[in-house]
Amino acid sequence: MPILALDHVDVRYGSVVALRDAALQVRRGDFIALIGANGSGKTTLLQALHGLVPHTGTRTVGERGAVQVMVFQRPFMLRLSVWNNLRVALWLAGVPAPERVERATQALQRAGLGALRARPARALSGGQQQRLALARAWAIRPDVLLLDEPTANLDPSAKKEVEAMLASFAAEGMTLVMSTHNLGQAKRLATRVVYLDQGIIRADLPTARFFHEDLDARAELFLKGDLKWDA
Repeated sequence: MPILALDHVDVRYGSVVALRDAALQVRRGDFIALIGANGSGKTTLLQALHGLVPHTGTRTVGERGAVQVMVFQRPFMLRLSVWNNLRVALWLAGVPAPERVERATQALQRAGLGALRARPARALSGGQQQRLALARAWAIRPDVLLLDEPTANLDPSAKKEVEAMLASFAAEGMTLVMSTHNLGQAKRLATRVVYLDQGIIRADLPTARFFHEDLDARAELFLKGDLKWDA
């Protein structure tokens, strides 16, 4: 049974249909990359999976008690230290007090932020904030981690560090669903690629097949970088 699923889901913002008749199954151990042009519905699909937006159709959580966490493109940092951002997140997630220090310590080490534990989180660089957001998510031990453009606006070095963290999460069996504009990133990290166009899921294939099979004309244009903004 899928750990998370959408069936015939529509999301509307006034007269705009942001997601149309979406059907997606997320299975344990998947690493799904959502790709598509700006405005194609990637972020809305993530929000629908996480239960953040009103929709028609059905959203199903297939495993009772499955924990979901979402990391946004611009993660919110509390006006606290790096260390206390982690501790508050664990408290809000209901992690027992005796476990919080150990988990927070492990998360800082995992993100390479141990030396910055006392620094105000909002004083970190963009890459460091994204690593802290991922560490905060990892510390909660989610079954499903949803990520909205986690390396957008990062320099190559910071992007590489974030990708390494995501690859290690996947290697440990965490289920991930990530939106990205970086096709190379999708190839490197994902086990499945879901292509969205104008709010419609037009392809859902294993990564190797997606990049080597014949796709519909609009998907081919997107992969070549020739899909126009107003098309």
